[in-house]
Amino acid sequence: MTKITAAEVNKLRKTTGAGMMDCKKALVEANGDFDLAIEILRKKGQKVAAKRADRESTEGAAIAVVNEDNTEGAVIVLGCETDFVGKNEKFVNLAKELAQKALKSASKEELLNADFGGITVAEKLIEQTGVIGEKIELAAFEKISAPFVGSYIHSGKIATIVGLSAKVDGVEEVAKDVAMQAAAMNPIALNEDGVEQDVIEKEIEIAKDQLRQEGKPEEMLDKIAQGKLRRFFKDNTLVNQDFIKDSKVSVGKYVKSIGDIEITDFKRVALG
Repeated sequence: MTKITAAEVNKLRKTTGAGMMDCKKALVEANGDFDLAIEILRKKGQKVAAKRADRESTEGAAIAVVNEDNTEGAVIVLGCETDFVGKNEKFVNLAKELAQKALKSASKEELLNADFGGITVAEKLIEQTGVIGEKIELAAFEKISAPFVGSYIHSGKIATIVGLSAKVDGVEEVAKDVAMQAAAMNPIALNEDGVEQDVIEKEIEIAKDQLRQEGKPEEMLDKIAQGKLRRFFKDNTLVNQDFIKDSKVSVGKYVKSIGDIEITDFKRVALG
């Protein structure tokens, strides 16, 4: 039987992130062949992934990143099964590495197919599923571009990015404030135009049903329901929401307080 040294085991551990005993067993099975040992560990990951495919990955790490000139931003959620794993330093560092790769990817599919140390990101996630013993998946991916992009992460559980139409004095603080707003208030769209028509129709119908139960005349329902819809837009669209740091102004008006700029886009991802 080929003798396996501690140095070889340590090298395999650093390469794959697997435990010392798993690395030793893989090297013994591979008769000291390093590449074959890596393949054995990956196959173990595939088996674990198959067994845990129906598990829910509602824990994990939400990460937001922007590029050096603040013109592009990305948010991802790397999902796992337990809070214990989600807070693990190695797991969080993996999520951060993936977020950096997300900046260079146009879509979730492109990110999963991106290179990660000689294998794809998708293969890396399967490998780490075997290492950790939990289902691990790229649960969310979003990206935006704008003249200025700001970001915010709340406790590793919510991540947001916000695009603004110009880079002016004070834009860094404003972008962070708006990203915090999006994290805290979870708007469904940027403005009224971004709200799906089926959502609008559902809100109108709900309002009319409530009004009928209150005994309002049928001929008044449309007008009153439109008023309720405006309130819905105010509460649920980012630019129209009351600014959490100053409820006397809307988020849109707060942004314009530093110049002739506006919010162009935002993305929000969260665990679960």
